[in-house]
Amino acid sequence: MTEEEQLAAEFETHRPYLHAIAFRTLGSHADADDAVQEAWLRLVRAGGGGIEDLRGWLTTVTGRICLDALRRRRVRREQPLELSVGMVPLEAAGARNIDPEHEAVLADSVGLALYVVMNALTPAERVSFVLHDVFEVPFDAIAAILGRSTAATKMLASRARGRIRLGTPAMAADAAAREVVDAFLGAAGQGDLAGLLAVLAPEVELRTQGPEGADVVRGAGEVAARARIGARPGALAHPVLVDGLPGVLVTVGGRPVTVMAFTVNGGAITAIRVLTDPDRLARAVPSWVA
Repeated sequence: MTEEEQLAAEFETHRPYLHAIAFRTLGSHADADDAVQEAWLRLVRAGGGGIEDLRGWLTTVTGRICLDALRRRRVRREQPLELSVGMVPLEAAGARNIDPEHEAVLADSVGLALYVVMNALTPAERVSFVLHDVFEVPFDAIAAILGRSTAATKMLASRARGRIRLGTPAMAADAAAREVVDAFLGAAGQGDLAGLLAVLAPEVELRTQGPEGADVVRGAGEVAARARIGARPGALAHPVLVDGLPGVLVTVGGRPVTVMAFTVNGGAITAIRVLTDPDRLARAVPSWVA
């Protein structure tokens, strides 16, 4: 085996970990793939001979790549996707499993926190939060990535943690849409037909992707009837962004069972997308979310 082949083999052992860092930070599998590829190219240029701690070196490099990507995104005013409703092809997503060690780290640290909107965080806050609170990277290492002091880095992570706990300030239109969604969920939970009809547009369309395939229902009356009988005992709804739309992640007994995305126009829901297919749901919502 050549030196480069040996280096490539060592890099591959860290790829799932690096992809997890990049995905949690950037919120996109495609952007995460790009970040990991860039980390590999930088490793090739640097060579592995003088690197004592390859995992630590790659963590630092990937963190810096993500920081730069977030800064460019901020300049372009792009809005990252926080959750995708099963749009990742199953065959492509299957190679992105995280090993049990990292599943445990994620589960112990933030749970559902990363599915709360993080757009208000600065790039430095987001990187410091993800690396420390999710992956337990020491603050002094994160400080080197950010070019800040350790004390300043701790402050960044603390500020990010507080903002995530309280929720991201929303634009007026987003807040209004979320109120409509909350009203829908409240009415559905109580089996309130009148309440459901009050927030559904007459031509509302409900698209469901379940284990048995896709289904489409149109009309406020039909959708309201489905929503009334769809409420599940013990279900908890967690607010999330789904492809940039207000949505909810529904869990029962701590397990994700449904993801819903709502299109709201003029104070009424005009479209609802629902994902209940376990295979696709597993791709959209990591197992550590429970």
